Amino acid sequence: MAKTRGSARAASASALDSLDFALDRGSPVPLYYQLAQQLEAAIEHGVLAPGNLLGNEVDLSVRLGLSRPTVRQAIQSLVDKGLLVRRRGVGTQVVHSQVKRGLELSSLYDDLEAAGQGPTTQVVRNEHVPATADVAAALGIAEGAEVTVLERLRCTHGQPVAILCNYLPASLLDLDTARLESTGLYRMMRAAGITLHSARQTIGARCATAEEAERLDEKEGAALLTMQRTAYDDTGRPVEYGTHIYRASRYAFDFQLLVRP
Repeated sequence: MAKTRGSARAASASALDSLDFALDRGSPVPLYYQLAQQLEAAIEHGVLAPGNLLGNEVDLSVRLGLSRPTVRQAIQSLVDKGLLVRRRGVGTQVVHSQVKRGLELSSLYDDLEAAGQGPTTQVVRNEHVPATADVAAALGIAEGAEVTVLERLRCTHGQPVAILCNYLPASLLDLDTARLESTGLYRMMRAAGITLHSARQTIGARCATAEEAERLDEKEGAALLTMQRTAYDDTGRPVEYGTHIYRASRYAFDFQLLVRP
């Protein structure tokens, strides 16, 4: 046990030692905030992975030439964000990074893979059903027409991030469950010759039900982000309607706002 713990500490130290911190002591930005931002970026890009230990605050403060209170404040800010956790007898440990996703027509799987988040998928449902009124309206088909419904649990680093529910016209393409668990839906659509062009999307928020909380490893009533999207191909045909929920503690939409000329 002692040998295993020592190996974990050594691996964690090497991960932290590989970071090149750039702290500007002449900047008006507080040093603790600069350190926290660089640690957060390392977690977000997978340089510091879940389970890595940061070592003790004394060693880090000596290495960076910072006071111990400054280092403690930086670490506490990431503990408050849920990125780090202090464990008695273990030390400060990386828990996970928050997924930040831009507002563009892209696959969550592709975005997570590009960010080094190690996405995995569990297909909960893949079957043909009659379209309800709201699904029919979104896809521009008759109510009761046959559609394919997919329900998937998307995880990163072994932790659940989102529950994805998608509806597609049944005749659009064959959706193999095994392939859905190894790649993204939009990637499969592109491989089938479907060119995605645009989408209409609505973002909201609500509290988790007991069932959702259990599946997402959250407490009942925890904050969830919601998203409804209808995607269109290059002919203007609706090809997919999705209703997704995301853990607000682990997921955020990130976008830029511009002033109209």
